[in-house]
Amino acid sequence: MDSFYKKLIRSSVIGVLVLVALLFIPAGTLNYWQGLVYLAVFVIASTAYSVYLAKYDPALLRRRTEAGISYEKEPVQKIIIFFLFLMCMVLMVLPPLDVRFGWSLVPWYISLMGDVMVAFSFYIFHLVSKENTYAAANVRVEEGQKVISDGLYGVVRHPMYFGALFLFIGTPLALGSWWTLLLIPIFLVILIARILNEEKILARDLPGYTEYQKKVRTRFIPFVW
Repeated sequence: MDSFYKKLIRSSVIGVLVLVALLFIPAGTLNYWQGLVYLAVFVIASTAYSVYLAKYDPALLRRRTEAGISYEKEPVQKIIIFFLFLMCMVLMVLPPLDVRFGWSLVPWYISLMGDVMVAFSFYIFHLVSKENTYAAANVRVEEGQKVISDGLYGVVRHPMYFGALFLFIGTPLALGSWWTLLLIPIFLVILIARILNEEKILARDLPGYTEYQKKVRTRFIPFVW
């Protein structure tokens, strides 16, 4: 087996264990059905997405695994990613605390709706990946990269972030917390800051991007912004 895939499997297992800790230690119990269902949905969806990339676009899979502060070249993006990772940790920890102490009561069908949103976010990631093999997890322009304007890129300029919005909204609902939805405006600010800086880089380094900006006016949320 390729060393890359061995490393990917090892990091995926560690990631799942970290997710289990983030969900069930704050909950104070393993008897947390929302956490169990969310964990299953997230692991199945993310594994299916990774297997698809491994089979049909290994180069993109490598690009998607190069995520984190150390992979960002722009100082502004390093700061943005730091706060994004921090908020993602809070997004995981607050809902089980909410359920444990009964701060808010989310009906079971709303939690399942949240799980559907989480799965749907990975479906959007899948659609984006089919259109754009250069959809890396960090902001960069590679040799040979071209502007993509087909599929979802014909609707919004940053469909991967649009998909992430379903993940950020669906996670608190799936895990049974209304209060955690108050984090969504913070995520929006972080994503908007990332998009604005990313577009400066793309306009500077990616030929044809300024023309694409004129063609597709919406950056992030269809018909909104």
